[in-house]
Amino acid sequence: MPLLSRLHGNRGLQIALGLLFGVAFGFLLQKGGVTNYNVIIGQLLLTDFTVLKVMLSAVIVGMIGYHFLKHTGYVQSHAAEGTIGSNVIGGLIFGVGFALLGYCPGTVAGAVGTGALDALIGGFGGLIIGVAIFVEVFPRIKGILSRGPFPVVTVPELLGLNQWVTVIIMEIVMIGFLWFLTWLGY
Repeated sequence: MPLLSRLHGNRGLQIALGLLFGVAFGFLLQKGGVTNYNVIIGQLLLTDFTVLKVMLSAVIVGMIGYHFLKHTGYVQSHAAEGTIGSNVIGGLIFGVGFALLGYCPGTVAGAVGTGALDALIGGFGGLIIGVAIFVEVFPRIKGILSRGPFPVVTVPELLGLNQWVTVIIMEIVMIGFLWFLTWLGY
């Protein structure tokens, strides 16, 4: 049995790895400065692009790693169905929470790890309240969430390009954008 299949079948190991990677993710968010409320607000006000730089750097590295693993057969794509309704409603819920508190779910967890009480009380409290509200209103908005389905398609399929050609183009664009931000002094 291949190593990854054995790892996938071991529930205890999956939980331990999830915890390990979650702690590492939070640590790296904190070291990158994106758990700092002022940095996040600066990003929202377009005066501090630290969050964008950290996210783009992660996407650049992750995209190459993911596509390499996919190319070698270690992972498979599972593109999910989506709808315009669910994206709009989800975006509004995310945006309201982000605007009210100044943290997204990932950065709120990282900020809690640094001892930020606003993230602990407002963030986790907000997450729990938000989930409870969504559970209550879900039956009434179920129809809206399913409106405007779009096809299950990956970016290379959408563009009609080879997977690696798409990766190279996207990498050049993202690295170019990071360079441009640096050139502007951000």
